[in-house]
Amino acid sequence: MRKRLLPALLILALVSPARADSYEEALAAARLGPTNDLVRLLNRGLDPDTVDEQGNTLLILAAREGNLSAVEALIQRRAKLSARNLAGDSALMLAALKGEEPVVRRLLAAGAPVNHAGWNPLLYAAFEGRLEILELLLAQGAAVDARAPNQATALMLAARNGHIEVVRRLLKAGADTALVNDQGLTAEQWALNNGNSDIADLIRTARR
Repeated sequence: MRKRLLPALLILALVSPARADSYEEALAAARLGPTNDLVRLLNRGLDPDTVDEQGNTLLILAAREGNLSAVEALIQRRAKLSARNLAGDSALMLAALKGEEPVVRRLLAAGAPVNHAGWNPLLYAAFEGRLEILELLLAQGAAVDARAPNQATALMLAARNGHIEVVRRLLKAGADTALVNDQGLTAEQWALNNGNSDIADLIRTARR
């Protein structure tokens, strides 16, 4: 991990002031634009997989902020779609978490990974109740019962947080209602513990 981040951590010390300014300009442009500044730097040879000190690539920054034009520019220059930052978040994961549907659509069209170990885009979409994004991910083959590090599934997270339409969709997709998290709680129990009795009833009915 340390080797991956070495260019980002040392860049300001190892390059000229002009290059350092370009690095900061690229990070800012990926987050908030203007995209033509980012394109100019990329055309001058900036690595599209440049990272900041948290391991965020330019694509991750752009996706997190919903900067679709920057995402497009980076995809065209073959930015790594599967890159993940120090927290384990990918561009697709953060776009799903933030509800940036156009960015999610573009990343999926480009082939961004949907399934992988640890937290993933479907879990993030379920946690935040992003129904439209959840639909897109399921259509791309997202594993409905994939587990988070705490053993939670998308169904558990949606049930816990009161996202009843997401729960309905996950049940329709065949989510397993019997699975338990690292505290031994099913989706139904987690819903009840958080006062979401309507969701608990829905899951109980689906289980019969």
